[in-house]
Amino acid sequence: MNEYKFPAMLASAPPVILASASPRRRELLGGMGIPFTVRVSEADESLPAGIHPKAAVELLARRKGEAVAAEVTGDCLILAADTLVALGDRALGKPQDEEDAKEMLRTLSGKTHEVHTGVAVLRGGKIYSGAATTEVVFRTLSEEEIAAYVATGEPLDKAGAYGIQGLGGALVARISGEFDNVVGLPCRLADELFVRAVTESL
Repeated sequence: MNEYKFPAMLASAPPVILASASPRRRELLGGMGIPFTVRVSEADESLPAGIHPKAAVELLARRKGEAVAAEVTGDCLILAADTLVALGDRALGKPQDEEDAKEMLRTLSGKTHEVHTGVAVLRGGKIYSGAATTEVVFRTLSEEEIAAYVATGEPLDKAGAYGIQGLGGALVARISGEFDNVVGLPCRLADELFVRAVTESL
C-alpha cells in the first residue's frame, strides 16, 4: 500500500507513539517499518467557524499530538493525524448514523471531492506538521448501491462515509494524489516529519 520505509539512519530514534485508535493508521504506520505503541488522544475536536478543511485537519492533528504529549514523559516521537473529506468548503466527517451516511454518499455521488489529512509529529516540545490533499472522483451511485454499501457497516466509522481501501473502493472512478492519504495517513508526509523531528533534534 505504501512505498515508504523508516530510514535506516533513524533506527536509533526514540520510541514512536501513535496518537490514534484508527486501525488503518496502525496498518500504514506498521507498513513503514516503524515500531510503535498506541495511545488514543482525547483532544478537543471543535473547530473555528469558517476554517478551511485543510487548515482544520492540521490544527486537529496538532491538538491530538499535544493531548498525548501532555500525558507522557521521556524522549519519544508522537504521531497524530486527522482526516476530513471536503466537497468544496464543506467538510464531511464521520456519519452519525446510517441515514447520515447515505446522505453523504448521495452528496458525493458523481462529483469530485478532496480528502485532506493533517499530520503532526511532536518531540521535546516541538511540533512538526503539515497536510496532504488527494482529489477523488466518485461514480454516479444508485440508491440501491448506496443502501447496499451502508448496510455493510463499513462507512459508519469513516470520514465521508466510505473506505477506499475496502468495499468503498468500488464507488471511486479515479483519484489524483496519494492513495495512502485517502486511507488516513499520507506516508510521504509522515516520513518527512519524522526525519525533521529526529535530525533537527540531533
